[in-house]
Amino acid sequence: MAAGLLGKVTKFLSTPQGRRLTQEALRRAQVAAKDPATRRRIDAAVGQLRRRGTGGAPR
Repeated sequence: MAAGLLGKVTKFLSTPQGRRLTQEALRRAQVAAKDPATRRRIDAAVGQLRRRGTGGAPR
């Protein structure tokens, strides 16, 4: 089922509407990444993920 969903998403993204949506999302992400407050939140989240992968209790 997941492969079917992935195929549908891939097919949509290859359409003109999907390409426009992708370009708009990339543009918004680039603008957001330039904002200092957003950059701090991103850096904090990355730091949490990195710390999560080291040490701690076994899974």
